[in-house]
Amino acid sequence: MTASMFLPQQVAAQAPEKMSYQAVIHNSSDELVKNSQIGMQISILQGSASGTAVYVETQIPTTNVNGLVSIEIGGGTVVTGDFTTIDWGSNLYFIKTEIDPSGGTNYTISGTTQLLSVPYALYAKHTKAYKVGDFAHGGIIFWVDATGQHGLVCAKSDQSTGIRWSVETSTRTMARANGPKAGFMNTAIIIVNEGYGDGNTYAARLCNESQITEEGKTYADWYLPSKEELFLMYQNKAIVDSTAVAHGGNSLTLTYYWSSTEYDSGSAWYFNFSNAATFFISKSESLYVRAVRAF
Repeated sequence: MTASMFLPQQVAAQAPEKMSYQAVIHNSSDELVKNSQIGMQISILQGSASGTAVYVETQIPTTNVNGLVSIEIGGGTVVTGDFTTIDWGSNLYFIKTEIDPSGGTNYTISGTTQLLSVPYALYAKHTKAYKVGDFAHGGIIFWVDATGQHGLVCAKSDQSTGIRWSVETSTRTMARANGPKAGFMNTAIIIVNEGYGDGNTYAARLCNESQITEEGKTYADWYLPSKEELFLMYQNKAIVDSTAVAHGGNSLTLTYYWSSTEYDSGSAWYFNFSNAATFFISKSESLYVRAVRAF
């Protein structure tokens, strides 16, 4: 007996801890095995087609008139492992199926197929959801989206306690975006306009050139936050400060911080962490800077 084809179904899970799977069963004469109860052993292999089996189960399904057998992996009799604890995002996975056409455990048909995707419900279950105040991704998380998978992080310490916004004070850079993650493009625009300048650094360049190592990993994609990003930081100042200090950093000072949002050719917006006031001021003024990054 042989199996000519194995078809893992790339569909949504029928239940939170199950995955649909189908196979068409043929005998040694290439005839369909129709309307027959068969024995199946299903193994989830990690890393390669000959990798370690992290989960094994058995089932006794029945083929239909077309030789098609449909099962839900995770719903059989467990031999070893725990289907609910498989971390689908951590490695490559393969499905190995072994079949006994007589319905027993003398498996004479075998095939292995790489699992190219998994139902989102299974993957998301093992994807960490972050919250405001977590120390991760190089600093303190101060904003997350609805999924908890993406958000904004600020450095645990100020990058400067007094630095100018730009070298030129008569050029409109058009770095005028505002909102979450808007500071990334603002920073790029400012640097394109300012470049090396007079050799002395400025707020956007300082953030862009920052390299911060936390928990053994170096993060180098920092930028000068937009006005709205500073407000989001202010809204969660207490927990940001607490986490920063707990990890050897410093609280946000009750003073003016540069935003990356430009007002006009000679001035840019700042944010006052003592009262949440925002206003524009000359780009030549020396204000505080706290870098952020997105994840």
